[in-house]
Amino acid sequence: MELRTAIQKRRSVRRYSDAKPNWRKIIEAIDFARFAPAAGNIFNLKFVLVNDDDTIKNLAEASQQSFVGTARFVIVAVSDKSVMERSFGDIGGKYSSLQAGAAIQNVLLALTEMGYVTTWVGYFSEEQVKEILSIPDEMSVQGIFPIGKETKIKTTSKQKIELENILYFNKWKNKKMLPETIPTDIS
Repeated sequence: MELRTAIQKRRSVRRYSDAKPNWRKIIEAIDFARFAPAAGNIFNLKFVLVNDDDTIKNLAEASQQSFVGTARFVIVAVSDKSVMERSFGDIGGKYSSLQAGAAIQNVLLALTEMGYVTTWVGYFSEEQVKEILSIPDEMSVQGIFPIGKETKIKTTSKQKIELENILYFNKWKNKKMLPETIPTDIS
């Protein structure tokens, strides 16, 4: 699958078939996170891959989203912003979140290419997730990602926003790009 196709095909899916994904492929998708941009070349993101049914059910309870419990695998992304703050001061927390987002997007696109579906679960009790997975207090949980094969039961998908509604030129709210000018006097 070409990158363009993976980007356009990727969507949030909350229903999964009973087919069990290949855990080796999921690890391969996680490996793509390493190739995301990292401030100061400091990669501070870690992943916990969960396949234990009881642990997945507990993560579903921690997120108050029952569909999480129907996945056969769940990835939990975790970062340590203190690593970035030591190098960049107060702005390090922002850098940590930005690079987590870039790395996670790599994983999501790789999963799409492999034929798996997921969604980024951002609502959860961080304390519960940390307790369930024995994650140290100083770490930040960036997201929960239930993974599966798509069910044959089709769900409605949201329309993606049109480019013209998100793009401005040269300054805020300017919807027109200045025409390129050709120099008349070439000396």
